[in-house]
Amino acid sequence: MNIRTTIIALLSVFVFIPSAFAKDYNILSYGAKKSTKRLNTKAIQQAIDDCHKNRGGRVIIPKGKFLTGAIVLKSDVTLHLEEGAVLLGSKNPADYVITERKAGVMISSQLILAGHANNIGITGKGTIDGQGKGFTDRACNALGITRPMLIRFDTCKGVTISGVTMRNAAVWMQLYYDCENLTIKDITVYNHCNNCNDGLDLNGCRNVKVSGITVDSDDDGICLKNIILKPSQNIVVENCTVSSHCNALKIGTETLGDFDNIVFRNCTVKTCKPKKVYNGRRNGISAVSIESVDGASVTNVHVSNITVDGTEVPIFIRLGNCGETYGKKVTTPKKSRISGVTIENVRVTNAGNTGCSITGIPGQEVENVRLSNITIQHNGGLGMVASPTDDRVSAYPEGTMFGTLPAKGFFVKHTRNVTFDNVKIVTSRPDERPALVKEKSR
Repeated sequence: MNIRTTIIALLSVFVFIPSAFAKDYNILSYGAKKSTKRLNTKAIQQAIDDCHKNRGGRVIIPKGKFLTGAIVLKSDVTLHLEEGAVLLGSKNPADYVITERKAGVMISSQLILAGHANNIGITGKGTIDGQGKGFTDRACNALGITRPMLIRFDTCKGVTISGVTMRNAAVWMQLYYDCENLTIKDITVYNHCNNCNDGLDLNGCRNVKVSGITVDSDDDGICLKNIILKPSQNIVVENCTVSSHCNALKIGTETLGDFDNIVFRNCTVKTCKPKKVYNGRRNGISAVSIESVDGASVTNVHVSNITVDGTEVPIFIRLGNCGETYGKKVTTPKKSRISGVTIENVRVTNAGNTGCSITGIPGQEVENVRLSNITIQHNGGLGMVASPTDDRVSAYPEGTMFGTLPAKGFFVKHTRNVTFDNVKIVTSRPDERPALVKEKSR
């Protein structure tokens, strides 16, 4: 199947017929009060429960500020935030303890959870603010345990997230895990208040369309992961503006399950507005990052029409072997694979001097990568740089993992059938490094 046919096939997946809302359930009718101190958790949850029991509809968050702890969204329920509505997450970890353990929702403590739910959504022009700066545990291994995400949906089908603004999660902003038929459109994400502040994470999801969203996050911007053995498949990310101190558009780092038919197109990558950095670098680590380090097969990835202003490593493709099994989901780590990647029509200004890289490891080569119509501009001004001698087989994959590269454009090693067509490297000052260094596998 050629790439044009693939895109047409992907588009055909995203035909959603919105259901008619049976009824609106305003949380004020359940005793909710506009307050930044009084919890409204019980009132909001009761509105959700009644809506679910009565064949679905919308739970309305009206204009005003409403404080809440963790709530569970259920099948056929849409949480709708009217313009001027602000749903505030509690700063007290005790308010995120969920007693209901049905349908897998008690995986971790989050602000808005859903487990095994169908036809659910979060819509409107309001704001959800996690107030995540109030959580002082900075360890990333506390992810979703002592620091709640704003949203976590597990094993859900028919999900729509649209219009809302999301701010200040204590950790990742939103995680969709093993979800199908997911639409995320026209939302605004701002996440700069704590460690591990990702913007959007898709873990093992299928049939996904992300469009028209704006993300400004300290950690990864839009990130595709997979720690399950189902494929991440048929995912389109388009018309988005992404800023990140780490990686803007990314596949990885967690790559146990496979990835197939992934499209990033018509996106803009910019530097973050905040100067304070919890993770990463002020100018961002990478714009486009494609990784497989835990045994995943990454195939049929198409990146096109990307504009980048200010990032250290514009393009990073890495095949490695970190040996992770994620709770022994596989008894023996598989060999990673990256094959069938097209990157075209990319324009980069104000990049860092590190250079881009496409690297595998001995015995495992990155295959069939085509780069075309790419222009990268950076300051340059460096002398010759020696090639890295350590392949760093099991190292954490990062665009800066080899330090300053011997090429001012692309360093390529342990690869097969990587082609360049109309790729230009422009430096503001003379740079002695060649535009391309391509080393053969030993």
